[in-house]
Amino acid sequence: MDTLQLLFNAVTVVFIAVTMFAAGLGATTAALRAVFTDVPLLLLALLTNLVVIPLLGWGVGAMFGLATAPFIALILVAASPGGPFGVKLALVQSGDVVAGAALQVLLAAVGSLTFAPTVNILLAAADLGNGVSLDVGALVRTVAILQLVPFAVGLLLRRYATPTALAWHPTAAKVSNITFLIVLVGMLLGNWQHVVGLVGSRALLAGLVLAAAGFAVGTLLATGPPPRRTTLGGVAAVRNAGPALAAIGIAFDNDPAILGALAAVLLSGLAAALPIATVLNRRRDVTPQPTGDDQPHTPDGRAGENHAR
Repeated sequence: MDTLQLLFNAVTVVFIAVTMFAAGLGATTAALRAVFTDVPLLLLALLTNLVVIPLLGWGVGAMFGLATAPFIALILVAASPGGPFGVKLALVQSGDVVAGAALQVLLAAVGSLTFAPTVNILLAAADLGNGVSLDVGALVRTVAILQLVPFAVGLLLRRYATPTALAWHPTAAKVSNITFLIVLVGMLLGNWQHVVGLVGSRALLAGLVLAAAGFAVGTLLATGPPPRRTTLGGVAAVRNAGPALAAIGIAFDNDPAILGALAAVLLSGLAAALPIATVLNRRRDVTPQPTGDDQPHTPDGRAGENHAR
């Protein structure tokens, strides 16, 4: 079982790194600059993911009258923005991958700093305890290594070795798709007992509601065209499991009940977000945003400044 867990962890790392690398290969510096100079977009994304979604987690848990373990898990998930699945949802819905990847990395980095104090405030407000303390430096390093560095490498290749980036992009996208499926299957197989055990506890429904509400709020509290707005909805809907897992290990002594509830909440959140992204892709009546070898080129051979699909 330990070997299988190590293998699953390795595949998860590959999925995160390759997905961010593919997003970088499909990005352009002009598109990235447009995202980071859009101050209203940045402020709304921070407000949504650092304030509104955590409050939603608290409110949903109270509304459903969750038991202590699933309530704690829901708060941990809600307080942890910047999940790497957000970029995958951008790809699934044919959204604005550049904006999704850039803001997802930003949120993950900022969330590493805000996670512990946010959780402590919400746990105290819900009368579930307090005292969560994490190694912020370790969380920031994890975000940098797994998300920021692969994205930056892909972006640099796109900027200075465009033909290579265009040639590598389809393969990176395929690896991302394959590892994504493996991660989903692994999460289901590895946690099915916990998920089944929570049937009837309203924890699964709470995870679904939180993700759906996060998708809606993230879309509403965003600027730009519909593909960008729904992309940020997807980024808001799926959260970052890393800080939550670290908190359970440090503050709750790896309580099996909280770990099981965390897995159930994360899986139910994906179960809500993936169909929404799929429906958006099917209904989106726009010309697909080109990537890879579909990217149009200018007369000098350089790829056009379009957003990646």
